[in-house]
Amino acid sequence: MSISVGIDVGGTFTDLVAVRGDGCVETRKVLSTPSDQSQGVAAALEALGVGGPAVGRVAHGTTVVTNLLLERRGARVVLCATEHATDLLELRRPERASLYDLTKQHPPALVPPERVIAVHERRTPDGVRTPLLPAEAVRVAEAVAALNPEIVVVSLLHSYEDPSAELMLATFLRARLPEIPVVCSSAVLPEIREYERTATAVAEGYARPRVATYLEHLSARLAVGGYPAPNVMTSGGGMRTAIEASQTAAALALSGPAGGVVGAAAVLRAAGLQRALTIDIGGTSADAGLILDGEPLVEPGGSVAGVPIALPRVLVETVSAGGGSIAWIDDGGALRVGPRSAGAVPGPVAFGRGGTLPTVTDAHIALGRLDAAQLSGGVRISADAARAAVAELAGRLGTDAARTAAAIVAIADAEMARALRRVSVERGIDPRSCALLAFGGGGPLHACALADLLGMRTILVPPHAGVLSALGLAIAPERREAAASVMQTALNVSAQEWRTRLERLVVEAGPVGSAEHRSQWTARVRYAGQGHELDVASTPSDDGTQIATRFSALHNTRYGFTLDRPVEIVAVRVAVSGMPVAVKFLPPATSEHEEREERGPAVVTLPDATMVVAEGWVARPLPVGGWMLERP
Repeated sequence: MSISVGIDVGGTFTDLVAVRGDGCVETRKVLSTPSDQSQGVAAALEALGVGGPAVGRVAHGTTVVTNLLLERRGARVVLCATEHATDLLELRRPERASLYDLTKQHPPALVPPERVIAVHERRTPDGVRTPLLPAEAVRVAEAVAALNPEIVVVSLLHSYEDPSAELMLATFLRARLPEIPVVCSSAVLPEIREYERTATAVAEGYARPRVATYLEHLSARLAVGGYPAPNVMTSGGGMRTAIEASQTAAALALSGPAGGVVGAAAVLRAAGLQRALTIDIGGTSADAGLILDGEPLVEPGGSVAGVPIALPRVLVETVSAGGGSIAWIDDGGALRVGPRSAGAVPGPVAFGRGGTLPTVTDAHIALGRLDAAQLSGGVRISADAARAAVAELAGRLGTDAARTAAAIVAIADAEMARALRRVSVERGIDPRSCALLAFGGGGPLHACALADLLGMRTILVPPHAGVLSALGLAIAPERREAAASVMQTALNVSAQEWRTRLERLVVEAGPVGSAEHRSQWTARVRYAGQGHELDVASTPSDDGTQIATRFSALHNTRYGFTLDRPVEIVAVRVAVSGMPVAVKFLPPATSEHEEREERGPAVVTLPDATMVVAEGWVARPLPVGGWMLERP
């Protein structure tokens, strides 16, 4: 029976989950290798101790794209844009980087103005006003060649409606620069809004060469051990092959966090629940998510490191409040936590790897919540070193170590609670109507405090809590996506027209490699005149009237009102998914788990994490493994 392996590369640890053919799970955890993530991946597979031929699939969650955007070390991109619309990346949307800090600026564009080539062509809503002539395409290709690009992005106005000019220019560019990849915005995001479409296409071009190199390197390293080339998690929660992922780099921006929410949804369904807020607390950051009707909430896009990427992604709100977040004193004498992190190197002071500044993990150790002689991943804890680091900080604050440690944890809790409110309250969801599903190495440590801050009374600590993101990767199905512009008033869309559109999209998306699959269609809908859309679920049996009715109900739920205006369907997207890998969620093979009940205050050591049961909370084991915590 082949094994499906999920490997999640985090800031501190690289987690591995192996799901065998019978659904049983094995886990491993090793330290991450930030200089070369593939080393940590190979080390995790080596720790699993099975030969490459026994592994049928390696599923990978990577932070490569996020790191490229944060560190601004992507490819040298040349952008070809319609004449008089070459400054879209600088103009952005008219919004401040910070509402109250007038000195804060947006990050610079990924392509500077001197590498933007104006293309003499123009399409308007009434048709082509200035056609792209062959002589102009030749001129543009020569101008691009003179700038020595690593990759070229073509984004012309209204190409979502008619991509012919982009395709023509791309043909000339490839003829002039046969070794240089060309990215067309109409292929990346065939939807309205020239800024978001251009920014997304540029992000694709900026990341694609480095992502391709990384995946080629990782595939070669795995091949040495006889392992298959990796599948890669997309931001939308599905898997793509390494070859496909290398050509859709912008869709990998939230690859790792998406795996966690996918795994959380599987556990939630196994426990018989349908709605939850999720919090994944790792070494560097904490990721908040939302699950409704047993499925992760997927949204049309957002900003990553200041770069708009308007592609579907699992809703994740990331804050710099992980176990490695460093506590420090600002110029005003106030205690702060993060955004700087000790990461894997040097790590928290207690890890003994060169860290000298106290972190959230050190605060938990000083409070007596992490007292194991050794953490998973081969890291030994020095409680004395953690207490000394917290005490030194306390001395500068003029207080004692215990109060300082508690304050460090409380500051991190407040930051994570704000993220949980943003993913729920801002979408019309009352946190009190949800369970809190807490995972990651630090999730069970902070769960009770977060639930109390949000007024929640039910917590689910899943089995394999410390490696749940890797479990989500191991079980996630293959997924293909396709999108198309619609731009029609809903009432004018007939049932037959809608069915034809949706069936055509399924063909464009392509097969998922398994006989069993499911298709999910999403229409992007708005009131006429609105500057934003809502994603509305749809089926081939719908017509425009049904979609409009569904949109109005969703609009009322989200914003509390409806408008007496025509409803427009802007675009439609399909996701074709295979079947997930079957997994058995089982409790530990002891009767102790079945009978044990913990009343707070208590600290419970889990196989790959530590759970704090606060005063007033009761923890009971679940038949599927993990724990349910409730406040009576």
